[in-house]
Amino acid sequence: MIAATSTTTSEAIWYVIRSTGVVALVLLTVTTVLGLAAAARVRTRRWPAFAQVELHKRATMLALVFLGLHVLSAVVDSYVHVGLVAVVVPFTSSYRPLWTGLGAVAVDLLIAVAVSSALRQRIAPDLWRRLHWLAYGCWPFAMAHALGTGTDAGQLWMDAIAAVCTLAVAVALAWRILEHRTALDAAARVGATTRAVPARHRSGPPSGLRRSPRSSTGAAPRSYPPTGTDRTPTTTQLLERDHR
Repeated sequence: MIAATSTTTSEAIWYVIRSTGVVALVLLTVTTVLGLAAAARVRTRRWPAFAQVELHKRATMLALVFLGLHVLSAVVDSYVHVGLVAVVVPFTSSYRPLWTGLGAVAVDLLIAVAVSSALRQRIAPDLWRRLHWLAYGCWPFAMAHALGTGTDAGQLWMDAIAAVCTLAVAVALAWRILEHRTALDAAARVGATTRAVPARHRSGPPSGLRRSPRSSTGAAPRSYPPTGTDRTPTTTQLLERDHR
């Protein structure tokens, strides 16, 4: 009776490991695709920017939840013997060390992204952006872990899920690269056009208005009328001429 109950529990945990791992992989794929789409500035009237950001956050939170369930069930399982240390320290597990280690790398990268996102208001934007790029490196490690250590690898339905996830990430990545190159080409054309415009056609201060340099006391510069022979004499100058 006890042996039967133990076997049933072990099987239940095994099913939890498999199901939560697959769901976490799908959610991580959704998060990666949404992140690439946001970076590529994919916008439509029915798909505004705030909707992408909100969906990206929710998908990331769900991925973390299912990843936590996946890791916890793997730790408590008595068959695979994955310890807590092997969850965060890659390649230290006795159960399929290579593929389990790749999963540990994915966990570490995702934890770094989650912590940096939680501390986004307290860290520099450049540092946050660099850490957030780790999310894109997390996906291939998670996919390799799923195909290498998952018992469902080789099944038709699992291969279909892996193919769809890979195709989605590949299309989003290609779109992101194309958008980046287009932006660089547009910036280069704008720079070339600016350099090609002669200096006399560029906007600047009127040539007839001379300004005196700022004095050492910090006084604002004064404007002087244009010099020439047709300048109208002042009243003081006229009176001096009459006295002469």
